[in-house]
Amino acid sequence: MEEPVVTAKGYQLADPAHGKHKHHANNVKTLVEAAALIGRGFSMRMRAKGKPPSLIVPKRLRIVRQDEAPVG
Repeated sequence: MEEPVVTAKGYQLADPAHGKHKHHANNVKTLVEAAALIGRGFSMRMRAKGKPPSLIVPKRLRIVRQDEAPVG
């Protein structure tokens, strides 16, 4: 399972408008801010145990909000 990368500057996202330079990080402090940017097409830097961090495109991300009850 992958988790968001968090640095001292916050969560790292990449703006698709920057083309081949989109890997330069845009940092936000909260997951609420991150979710809003992902909704606008930003990728998020994620990390899985034992693997290096990588940018994950929005269509591969699943956002679960606190008010959403789990099914089952």
